[in-house]
Amino acid sequence: MTKALFFDIDGTLVSFKTHRIPSSTIEALETAHAKGLKIFIATGRPKAIINNLSELQDRNLIDGYITMNGAYCFVGEQVIYKSAIPQEEVKAMAAFCEKKGVPCIFVEEHHISVCQPDDMVKKIFYDFLHVDVIPTISFEEATSKEIIQMTPFITEEEEKEICPSIPTCEIGRWYPAFADITAKGDTKQKGIDEIIRYFDIKLEETMSFGDGGNDISMLRHAAIGVAMGQAKEDVKAAADYVTAPIDEDGISKAMKHFGII
Repeated sequence: MTKALFFDIDGTLVSFKTHRIPSSTIEALETAHAKGLKIFIATGRPKAIINNLSELQDRNLIDGYITMNGAYCFVGEQVIYKSAIPQEEVKAMAAFCEKKGVPCIFVEEHHISVCQPDDMVKKIFYDFLHVDVIPTISFEEATSKEIIQMTPFITEEEEKEICPSIPTCEIGRWYPAFADITAKGDTKQKGIDEIIRYFDIKLEETMSFGDGGNDISMLRHAAIGVAMGQAKEDVKAAADYVTAPIDEDGISKAMKHFGII
């Protein structure tokens, strides 16, 4: 029996087209929560830029959060897991981005900052994702802090180039223009393990929903993994079930399919 539902945010709960949570999704989550199911967020976003879940938060529908792709998990005010990137690898990424002339976002436990922002940061984070303007700092300042996640605006080719310099890091993508980097082992799969340990829920009682490359680990790990209909083929291949796209009531349809609602 399913007791815990894990949801990615962008492209899964929140539409890239409307920047809203479909009303059918809100209704489905309300019904599931009223039946006693736990609802968890599993996102690449850090807490500081989770700005699009008020319709769920105002209804007290969220029981806990996996953020920064599993590197920082919390329930209420209690942090149940956090893991920093080794300092030498933060420095290696900073030097690489500075040399390439590309932006990099650095995320600490309570702060987020960006080095050498450009039009792409504005286009994606400010105009598209509606994130508040992120403070700009120098690479030197960024590398002096404890960093939990880095988001360099690098291509997949550049990712291969930097890989040998960050051997104990995980690299994931949910948007083509940038990568999310955490310490090795910090994935949404790890986040699920930390959450279910805290709540004493069994893995066979879990279901996860996602649409991006950084969701693959949790779609494979949860007892039932549901890919959104608009996801790429590698994401769909990792899932147990492919539902309709987000804008065609995909979450509600999947939850009905599995008898959750």
